[in-house]
Amino acid sequence: MDAAEFFGRHLDRNPILGIFRHLDPEATVEMCERAWAFGVELIEVPVQTPDALPSLRAALDAARRHGKSVGAGTVTTAEQLAEVSRLGAAFTVAPGLHPEVVAESRRLGLPHLPGVATSTEIATALAQGFTWLKAFPAEQLGPGWITAQLAPFPAVRFVATGGINADNAAAFLAAGCRGVAVGSALTDPDALARLRDAVPR
Repeated sequence: MDAAEFFGRHLDRNPILGIFRHLDPEATVEMCERAWAFGVELIEVPVQTPDALPSLRAALDAARRHGKSVGAGTVTTAEQLAEVSRLGAAFTVAPGLHPEVVAESRRLGLPHLPGVATSTEIATALAQGFTWLKAFPAEQLGPGWITAQLAPFPAVRFVATGGINADNAAAFLAAGCRGVAVGSALTDPDALARLRDAVPR
């Protein structure tokens, strides 16, 4: 499926993307189930090191049972992308715009969300056909950066990632983000209530 269609279909229904990093397989599945119960449609399990692959496998197995979509994050090489594709990842996410990952995602037809932090990177991503982009590191960039970049690049759909929590998610969505990536806030009942309030209805 086309990346824009894939991310649009899921994040337009619920703009929260769950990220569960450095958790063992059992804890990863537990967090996935909490997120799904909250209505989250997309979950990312970062795989920057090989020891994260068992957690990704466990999340993918749970996703198949629940009819959900789990992807792999911090995918920075074509080899990583090929491996997570073989495991059944529904999408991939990267911290930057990695040419070989972009090429491999196209070859495999796997939806990919590349990271950007400058106007030049945004323009390069758009020229390569990517309209859904990961704004990273979002906490350091700030909501104002989102609004400023959408002025010259109105076709971009940003997913704010990095330091997003229940206290600042609403500001990023109000600034024009189409999604926010959240991790530990999904474990806190009080934070969940604030996240629910942050999501536009």
